[in-house]
Amino acid sequence: MSETEVGSKSAASTTNDISRRSVIKGAVTAGMVAATGPWIVKDAFSSSGEVNILMWSDYLPKEFIADFKKATGITINYTGIGSNEEIVNKMKATKGQGFDIISPTNNKNLVWEPLELIQPYDMKRVPIDKVNPAMAKIGRTGWNFKGKGPHWIPHIWGTEGIAWRTDKWTPEGDAPSYGDVWKEANAGKTMGRPHSMMLGAGLYMETIGALNPGAVWKAYESEEKMRPIWSLITEWVVARKKNIKLFWNDADTQKNGLLNEGVIVGQTWDGPPMSLKTAGDPVMYQAPKEGSMAWVDGMALPIGMKNTDQVYAFIKFAYEAKNAGKAINSHGYNSPVLGADKFASAAYKKNFADAYPGKSLANLNPWPAEAPWYMDVRTEFVNKFKSA
Repeated sequence: MSETEVGSKSAASTTNDISRRSVIKGAVTAGMVAATGPWIVKDAFSSSGEVNILMWSDYLPKEFIADFKKATGITINYTGIGSNEEIVNKMKATKGQGFDIISPTNNKNLVWEPLELIQPYDMKRVPIDKVNPAMAKIGRTGWNFKGKGPHWIPHIWGTEGIAWRTDKWTPEGDAPSYGDVWKEANAGKTMGRPHSMMLGAGLYMETIGALNPGAVWKAYESEEKMRPIWSLITEWVVARKKNIKLFWNDADTQKNGLLNEGVIVGQTWDGPPMSLKTAGDPVMYQAPKEGSMAWVDGMALPIGMKNTDQVYAFIKFAYEAKNAGKAINSHGYNSPVLGADKFASAAYKKNFADAYPGKSLANLNPWPAEAPWYMDVRTEFVNKFKSA
C-alpha cells in the first residue's frame, strides 16, 4: 500500500449518497413469502442459502449477521481467526476448499499469488464504486494476479498503535510511544503481538539512535539487508523481554489483557480498545509519535468457493453505508465504504478524533508488502525472542 493510498484513508469518512440495493420484488408464490418471512436477494435466490466466511474474529457483529439474514434469508457460517498465517495455513491444508470468503490483509499479496488458492472477482457483480477509491485500487494493482483482475477487495481498515488504561497510566507529552511498552517503569504491565511489537521496537530504536533512520523499512528490501537489522532488534527486545506481561494474537486477548490481566499499556490494534472505550471502560488508544501502522483487511474468494451468489449478496450488503456504519459502531475499526461514517455513532466519531489527533493521519506507516522470504526470516527472529 503506497503512502498515497494510506494518506487517502481519511477519505473513507467522505460522505456519499448510496442507495439501498434492490431485493426481488416477489417470491415464487405469495404463500412462500408468508411461510419464509425474509425477502431473498435476487442473485442468491437459486443457491443454498448460506455463505461460509473465514474472517477476523471480531469483524462480523451479531447484529450485522442477524440483519443480513433478515434482509436476504442467507445464513452466515462464521469462523473467526486471529492472524494472516492462520488464513494461509487453513487454505493450504484444504487446498482452497471449505470457505466462500476469506479475509487477507492488503500487504500479503506476495504470499498469496504463488499459492494460486484464490480466484478473481467478477467485478460486474461488485459495487466497487461504493468504497474509497484508493483502497479499491489496491485490488486492481497489487492483487491483480496474472492480469486476471482483482483477487481482493477492501473490507475494513485500521491501525496498530498504543492502548492504555487511563486510570493507571498516562503517556508523556502529547502522544505515546512504541518504546512505552518496553520501559522499566511499566515492567510486567505491558503486552503486544510478538512480530509487530518487534517492528514497533525497531521504529522506537531509530528515534534513540539504536538503529539508523529508515532501517526498519530497508529490511523489507532483501534478506541481506534484513538480517543485520533484525539481529539488532532481536538483541534489544530480548534484553527487555522481562518487561512484557503477555503476548496477544487476537482481539479478545487484547481486551482481556487491558481489563483483567493487569496490563496498563500495550501495542494493539485500534478496534479492541476503541470498543472498550465506547463501552465506558477506562481505556484509550492513540497513534504513537513514531506513527501507527496502517492496514486494510479485504475479502478474497478461495478457489473452492461453492456459494457464489451468496458471496456477492454478502458483498453488496457489506458495501451499503448503513450496514457498514452500524458494524463499525460495534467492532471499533474503520470502513472503506463511502458515507459509512454518517451511520456511525457519536462515540465512534469521538474515538476516531481522539485516536488520530493533529497530523496523525498524515503520519501513518503503510504496512509494506511482505514477501515469503521476509515472513520466513521474521519468524526465525520472532522465535528467538519468544524462546529467550
